[in-house]
Amino acid sequence: MKNIMMMKDGLLHTPEGVRDIYGEEFRKKEWIEEKLHDVLKRHCFQDIQTPTFEFFDIFNHEKGSAISKDMYKFFDRDNNTLVLRPDMTPSIARCVSKYFSQKDMPLRLGYCENTFINSPKYQGKLKETTNLGAELFGDDTSIADAEMIATIIEGFLAIGLKEFQISVGHVGFFKGLIEQAKLDSNTELEFKEFINTKNFFGLEQKITQIDLKDNIAQAFISIDELNGGIEVIESAKKYADNKVSKEALERLEKVNQALQYFGYEKYVSYDLGMLSRYDYYTGVIVKGYTYGIGDAVVRGGRYNNLMKQFGEDIPAIGFSFVVDDVLAAMNRQKLDIKTDFQASMCLYERANQQQAVKFASECRNKGENIALTRKSSKKSMKEYLQCAKMNHYSRVFYFEHADKISIYDVETGEEQKAEYKDFI
Repeated sequence: MKNIMMMKDGLLHTPEGVRDIYGEEFRKKEWIEEKLHDVLKRHCFQDIQTPTFEFFDIFNHEKGSAISKDMYKFFDRDNNTLVLRPDMTPSIARCVSKYFSQKDMPLRLGYCENTFINSPKYQGKLKETTNLGAELFGDDTSIADAEMIATIIEGFLAIGLKEFQISVGHVGFFKGLIEQAKLDSNTELEFKEFINTKNFFGLEQKITQIDLKDNIAQAFISIDELNGGIEVIESAKKYADNKVSKEALERLEKVNQALQYFGYEKYVSYDLGMLSRYDYYTGVIVKGYTYGIGDAVVRGGRYNNLMKQFGEDIPAIGFSFVVDDVLAAMNRQKLDIKTDFQASMCLYERANQQQAVKFASECRNKGENIALTRKSSKKSMKEYLQCAKMNHYSRVFYFEHADKISIYDVETGEEQKAEYKDFI
């Protein structure tokens, strides 16, 4: 018996990195999704849904998405390797390549889907998260970059987050320095890891080992300091002794000018040491932060070369909010999320079932939320009121007699009497 109970208890737990969401928390999460989705609609992003699992090659290393060991993999009947999607962008890029024929005009797509990452680096974090984001295809302008950043800002404001910061970088600045230093791909990966983990002591040691010239060595060592207002772009110019880095800085200046047109420049800072774990980004990259979460709650960037791997040469830029992290941040900031959930319970004795069903149906036809519940003789009214409170119902309508109805205020427990005829 003990073993059976232990087995049952084990089945009640979820695997590491996933969890159940229900009740009030679910409604809060849904509210955030609705508010963010409204922002996307105002910018004319059309909804798209892609499969939860796809062929492994959609996300393989060459595509610049998650590395193989971080994916949840399995096989179909034909022995094809499938994966739970770790990232939305390649899925949507594949879909655009297959279904959308007008490739030379802008296309706006939005989504709200779950992604799955199986990485030890995510210890203590969710491995299944809800991502709500947008992708803009066919527009390679700096104003497109700025509008996507503006959409992120409007998303934060729409859900009531005022304490947030958008950090903007450009992968071209780092790429240009790598090319200028003539570093191989393995050394580039080492440099990226040092910078991503803020291990600048390790970076400096590595620079000493490979004997870089003073000017380019100083550029890498100083990259952590190139973080702040628009003035950091001017400061970075003294290190940009190559075409790629210079073009990256020029692009950021144009994006900053466009953000001023939107009136959102105050929310934006620039970080030239910001890099991404995804290698498909080619230009502007974006991360959004708020209090209560130690990592970015929104990420995005420009990925002009990804579509080529699906047979199309189309520029694109996108971003994604991690809804679960946004909800956690809002809870920790004690921000009030008004879900406007109003509901009641219609409780009845068996003899009054017909009247109760009619009453509940009329309430629902008027747009009211009501739970129809037959009273058990084994349960007291106090227990039903506790049940109603747990489910966030505001009132209990109790059909106890043929001609009378009792109305209970769930919060106070106060009771009022009324006539059936006044409700039916």
